[in-house]
Amino acid sequence: MKALFVGLSAIIVTIGTSGFSSAEMKEHDSASHSDHMQMTDTANAPVSPLTEPGQGAFAALSEVVRVLEADPNTDWSKVNITGLRDHLIDMDILVRNATVSHEMLDNGVRATVTGDAEILATAKRMVPAHAAELRKEDGWDIEAIVQNDSVVLIATSDDPATITRIKALGFYGLMASQDHHQAHHYIMATGGDAHAH
Repeated sequence: MKALFVGLSAIIVTIGTSGFSSAEMKEHDSASHSDHMQMTDTANAPVSPLTEPGQGAFAALSEVVRVLEADPNTDWSKVNITGLRDHLIDMDILVRNATVSHEMLDNGVRATVTGDAEILATAKRMVPAHAAELRKEDGWDIEAIVQNDSVVLIATSDDPATITRIKALGFYGLMASQDHHQAHHYIMATGGDAHAH
């Protein structure tokens, strides 16, 4: 069990600092994580009213670990926290770094994702997989096209209200829609395919 937390701590340190500016990091460097831990005696500390354990990826990993540890039926031989961490990094790369151009169609939107090799690799993993999830919803047609230098997501509909919704959502809203992300993350953490939705 200690080994799992040591490994998870290394992962969290890697991903947990990615969203901070150098000024924030310099300020944070003045007090190490162990210094913070020594300042709080968690066994005797009052219950905190806070619910977020920090950075978003850390929060997702923390929640998964908490759920897995609470489940006596967890098959630890299949648990893959690193796979989930990799997927969370993909989500971050796509949202923060991808360049997306939107072409408004009469019946929807065509979004083209471009970027460097890392961004394209991420988009090629995520967009087709998420398009498959979007197709499960009636009322729109979803197509993902993977090309050498871009990934295209096309969402269209015959219904005027759905067309308006598609255009309002755009690429990022479409990628965030469907309430399957938590279930998907749990499947990955318990040994499922890290990039299949």
